Amino acid sequence: MKTALTIAGSDSSGGAGIQADIKTMIANGVYAMSAITALTAQNTTGVTGIMEVTPEFLAAQLDCIFTDIYPDAVKIGMVSSEGLIRTIAEKLKSYDAKNIVVDPVMVATSGSRLISEDAVAALKECLLPMAAVLTPNIPEAEVLSGMSVTSEDEMIKAAKYISETYHCAVLCKGGHKLNDANDLLYRDGSFRWFYGKRIHNPNTHGTGCTLSSAIASNLAKGYDLDTSVERAKDYISGALGAMLDLGAGSGPMNHGFEITGKYTV
Repeated sequence: MKTALTIAGSDSSGGAGIQADIKTMIANGVYAMSAITALTAQNTTGVTGIMEVTPEFLAAQLDCIFTDIYPDAVKIGMVSSEGLIRTIAEKLKSYDAKNIVVDPVMVATSGSRLISEDAVAALKECLLPMAAVLTPNIPEAEVLSGMSVTSEDEMIKAAKYISETYHCAVLCKGGHKLNDANDLLYRDGSFRWFYGKRIHNPNTHGTGCTLSSAIASNLAKGYDLDTSVERAKDYISGALGAMLDLGAGSGPMNHGFEITGKYTV
């Protein structure tokens, strides 16, 4: 069985973070492992508290994982401090980690910045150049490129800049009122659009976590990047289309929409 590791924060409501990642990895047929960067107290209406782990404890988690069950792919989600980012980069480099998918979580849906300038600088210096693919949304692509992104052409220009600067593939995600369900994959001087169908579901908590974890799962199984993105987009469309409705705010998707068996009834 192929294996995948998520390095991210915990979402106590189960819709995003490592909980969404693990559900996604199971649903996509790989064995899931996690290294937790922070505990959060949150639900569908917002975050009320964050307790970050120490770099030493994160390093211990990563050592335990890599020396026992080596992951076939690694997904990195929200990491809010420079020390944790540098710890992750050091460990992934020392263990020669493969198929690294970085979801550069920097900007909340509300537009608020989630990590410090020092952390952004460390992310750019240490982690982004190690990635097989980055999965920024529009605001994150603007931060990484230093450009305003308000059109398809500007998406292409920003993705090109990010790809050439950090020498990795970039999946620039639509949304934020631009190309709602259409994502742009840029690498090696060329690009491809992945078109998705708009699903009118207000419950989109954890979509970024879910997409990046699905891509990592498919890379772990040996699919090429284009196929991994295509399969991941199909999966997330199904999870959204299942129309789960939980909580008072922007609720989670049904990650297990296609899992059936005697233990699911």
